[in-house]
Amino acid sequence: MRLYGIPNCDTVKRARAWLSGQAQAHEFVDFKKQVPDAALLRRWSEALGGVEGLVNRRGTTWRRLDEAQRAGAEQPEGALALLQSQPSLIRRPVVEWPDGAVTAGFDEAGWRERLPG
Repeated sequence: MRLYGIPNCDTVKRARAWLSGQAQAHEFVDFKKQVPDAALLRRWSEALGGVEGLVNRRGTTWRRLDEAQRAGAEQPEGALALLQSQPSLIRRPVVEWPDGAVTAGFDEAGWRERLPG
């Protein structure tokens, strides 16, 4: 399983700690060091039923955007371009599960159901 995020994000920290507590091995990919490319963002978007599931509109990065950038994010291609240029806007963590599923955000109950055993 692969978990994508930013190491200092509180939600990512909680998710990684929870996985460790479940003795669940995972590979961590830091958005800041390895920015997701357009193809990966598009794949995640499709798996989540649309790009909206990837955009974190609650964070400080979103609040700092000007109106033109926010308006551009209303269209899928504009949102994907914005996510690639500003990976802090990606809802975290993004997890690629062993079965091929993709989730965004930490949902302990949902994650517990996905883990084997």
